[in-house]
Amino acid sequence: MAVEFRVLGDLDVRIGGRAVGTGHARQQCVLAALLVEPNRVVATGQLISRVWGDEVPDAAAVTVRGYLSRLRRALAGAEDVRIVRRHPGYLLAVDPGCVDLHRFHELTEQARRAADDATAISCLERALELWRGEAFAGLATPWLMAYRQTLDRQRLAAALDRHDIALRHGQHARLLPDVLALSSRYPWDERLAAQAMLALYRCGRQADALDQFHHMRHRLAAEVGTDPSPPLALLYQQILTADPVIAAPDGPPTGGAEPTGTSRPPLGRPGAARNGATVPRQLPASPGVFAGRTAQLARLDEQLGDAGHPEDGSPVVISSIGGGGGVGKTWLALRWAHANADRFPDGQLYVNLRGFDPTAHPVGWPAAVRGFLEALGVEPARVPAEPEAQASLYRTLVAGRRMLVVLDDARDAATVIPLLPGTPTSAVLVTSRRQLASLVTTHGARPLPLDVLPDGEAHELIVRQLGAARVAGQPEAVADILRFCGGLPLALGIVAARAALRPDLPLSSIAAELTTAASPLDALDGDEMTTNLRVVLSSSVAALSPAAAEVFTLLGLAPGPDISRAAAASLTARTHDELRPPLRELVDAHLVREHITGRYRMHDLVRVFAVERAAGDPAGCRSALCRLVDHHLHTAHTAALLLSPQRDPLSLTPAAPGVAAEPLDDLAAALAWFSREHQVLLATIEYAGSNGLDAPTGQLSWTLATYFDRQGHWHDWATVARRAVESTRRLGDRPAQAQAHRLLAGACSNLGWHEESHANLLAALDLFAALGDDEGRAHTHFDLSMLHDRRREPREALPHARQSLALYERVGSPLKQAVALNAIGWYHSQLGEHHDAITFCRRALALSQQVGSAYGQANTWDSIGFAHHHLGQYEQAVDCFQQALTLFAEIGDRHAEGIVLDHLGDTWEAAGRPDAARDAWRRSLALFEELGHADSEAVRQKLVAGRNR
Repeated sequence: MAVEFRVLGDLDVRIGGRAVGTGHARQQCVLAALLVEPNRVVATGQLISRVWGDEVPDAAAVTVRGYLSRLRRALAGAEDVRIVRRHPGYLLAVDPGCVDLHRFHELTEQARRAADDATAISCLERALELWRGEAFAGLATPWLMAYRQTLDRQRLAAALDRHDIALRHGQHARLLPDVLALSSRYPWDERLAAQAMLALYRCGRQADALDQFHHMRHRLAAEVGTDPSPPLALLYQQILTADPVIAAPDGPPTGGAEPTGTSRPPLGRPGAARNGATVPRQLPASPGVFAGRTAQLARLDEQLGDAGHPEDGSPVVISSIGGGGGVGKTWLALRWAHANADRFPDGQLYVNLRGFDPTAHPVGWPAAVRGFLEALGVEPARVPAEPEAQASLYRTLVAGRRMLVVLDDARDAATVIPLLPGTPTSAVLVTSRRQLASLVTTHGARPLPLDVLPDGEAHELIVRQLGAARVAGQPEAVADILRFCGGLPLALGIVAARAALRPDLPLSSIAAELTTAASPLDALDGDEMTTNLRVVLSSSVAALSPAAAEVFTLLGLAPGPDISRAAAASLTARTHDELRPPLRELVDAHLVREHITGRYRMHDLVRVFAVERAAGDPAGCRSALCRLVDHHLHTAHTAALLLSPQRDPLSLTPAAPGVAAEPLDDLAAALAWFSREHQVLLATIEYAGSNGLDAPTGQLSWTLATYFDRQGHWHDWATVARRAVESTRRLGDRPAQAQAHRLLAGACSNLGWHEESHANLLAALDLFAALGDDEGRAHTHFDLSMLHDRRREPREALPHARQSLALYERVGSPLKQAVALNAIGWYHSQLGEHHDAITFCRRALALSQQVGSAYGQANTWDSIGFAHHHLGQYEQAVDCFQQALTLFAEIGDRHAEGIVLDHLGDTWEAAGRPDAARDAWRRSLALFEELGHADSEAVRQKLVAGRNR
């Protein structure tokens, strides 16, 4: 049945039109925390924080699981609504259209995108009609109260948008009661005050409109110590003078613009500079070929749109474009400046401050001021002697004039500040390879970070440089060129220029030159220093402190797509406090990007440059990389034991000096760390295996086995396990080699490569036998039994399981005995001996509970449920499967969840509950498809067959 979640008022859930109880307030808070982010995982810790704030009770995670279990039961009758356990928390799978909050957001977004006012106001009115009162009424947690305020602001914004449209169409009389009612609730909102003043004025209540302004002015003066905003003050003047611009739309035509308060007056004014002053036009030529950057150009429009308003107290509008060398900062600034030059009729000033120019020294601000004075027509004899006096004269000359000042390639904020105009009639556009944070802090600059071009815009640039026909004729070569340049405009420009100068040369030849050069940077050697990427990067690094330059070089060596702050500390042998300033400097210089909080990455070409710098110190670089491998190995070992506490730990050598493993406190933290570092760990094993670090290669492979198995990353597991087999063989470490063969066999078995799995298990068995390692033999016999089970050979599997049990009893391992007993029970079930199966599995369950193995208990509950199912005891079977699902969800084994859900679907179908069966199979199929598991096809066939019955 259809479900509806209503939160814009008290929390109200309806299934098929009937209200559904969702429990007490705390349980409702759990549901609310999931509803605000449908189909997205809310981490368990975040969920707890949303529900309890800082007053978290003991066993909060257990309490949350109980709440969620009851909510699942309450929502059981809803179509396509599920609460899913997914690392690192929970997800509410639901169509956002079933939640009034998200319908509200969608309708307001439709209104913003609407091409006409009729559509927009219809969407806004439908959105506002969804509100029944205060959002989440009756629920009070710190997070909900803060979120409620956000929603209240969004509701007000929608109402104000609706008012603006209604006022544009002369609906002031109908609107007036709503506007006045809102004004009493939001007495500080100047946009609302402007709407109230305009509606009152158009309704013939000029005195009341003026009173609105006076009340606002007195309130601001008394409480804040400020005056009303310039737009509100201007509207006041327009009302006083009955300015025809603000007449109702159905009145006499005014020929004017929109009234103040609903739009901004135009920025520029026609004509030359006043009083006959010189009008400087210093902008260099606009970029001949420009592509993309649509969003950034629009952002500059938005950032600089407030310039040109001379009201007292307004700040100078400054936009600061920041980005690494070669990313196209000047290119973008000049493009925007030329496109908007007519908005600055009193002229445009430009100076290249050469902050990072490899061919010249930086230009100091006194020299830049003198250049500006000359451009403004000041005779040399009238220029004061002192730089400060010159800067004062410059500010005097530009005061009140509508000018654009472009300060290109600034090295720091100290160079920029003396060049800022003193009045807000001018706008300033700054470019720098640094972030110029102090300019943002002290002068309100609006930062515009610039990154590489997206693929589509990079392709557009190549097309504009070389012509559509040439590009379309060689798509593979163009793709190679784009991949090589990585969206860096300077690199694209160098390659495109080379191709343009050689029109008869196929692009495939140019692509081949790029990919076969001794170094990628050799292939990007332009004719001039400013178009040589290696020189451009050198000038950026030369501006760094020695510590930041050293960290930059070492970061370039790190295997993988990025690096965490903790790993970088071990790589550089620094503490976190010591590392923080160099990292901040590198981010500020746009040589490194903190793309996720605490994680850093470089552009591929910047990384190549860093590696080139490292070549001068091979010994130091190897020591740094060994520290990094140690960091990952020791952290991964801790994480692996949190995932599977019953695993026998490795005997690791102590970490090198300067290495600090990341602290991981629990299973959730371990899973999150493995997920974050997944690709980095693969690259680290590849580096270690290729550079003689054989022991860490095998040990890192061991640490990843449980994570890869539970998350279904079997191809990655097979890759690292093969590396481990090779490394342990070279090392001559036969115990480690035997374990590596077992791990490789496990990955191959999951992938359906049964022959390779069998061969590796026999190799492991031979090695363990030669070593006299009974426990290793027991593990391997158990693995052989599992392999036969996968091949649907329970009769062949049973002897191996019995052999593993005997060996586990000999070495005294209760947990492993439980695992073997469960396997024996399972194989009895496969042979149709279900009562025997339950007997063995009950013994296994008791041992698993005794040693506290959640994984062992989960597996055993699944086996017992399977046996009950085939005995026709469906209710008991369902209970067992639910126990297994809860445990597997807690430990994050998605593959096992899929298997149990498949079994549960079979039981529901046999019990005559086809709807419940289809639901279980759908959930199972979703997991198998996500994992790329071969069993997905079998589950899909069950769903198809179920629909046809």
